[in-house]
Amino acid sequence: MDLEAKKAELLEELGFFHDWTERYEYVIGLGKSLPAMPKEQQTADKLIKGCQSQVWLDASYEDGVMHYQADSDSLITKGMIALFVRVLDGESPDSILQADMSFIDETGLKEHLAPTRANALNLMATQMKQRALEHASA
Repeated sequence: MDLEAKKAELLEELGFFHDWTERYEYVIGLGKSLPAMPKEQQTADKLIKGCQSQVWLDASYEDGVMHYQADSDSLITKGMIALFVRVLDGESPDSILQADMSFIDETGLKEHLAPTRANALNLMATQMKQRALEHASA
């Protein structure tokens, strides 16, 4: 499944929930299903700076695609980064760099977040693209 199809699938799933609290519960569930990052990998160089909660992001490049691992000390924040991991994991660096990350606005979650948490979504997207940039074609 390509990146656009993954975004569409995620938005369709979130569309089943008409109440924003149900959407939050779904996102928290995504976070709970995201594998925990081992404590020894939760290092300062993997922290996404500027987030209200602690969010760690690690990326690896294998066989032409990026793989992301993320964790947070907050369930909602872990769910938010899980949205990005779900869409971007397994994609080529070039696809990630070209991806329109505004799909997160279409989830309807951002408008119900405190400004600091809404800003965290932008920081997460930026950091995931930054990790991809390290492996993009020239």
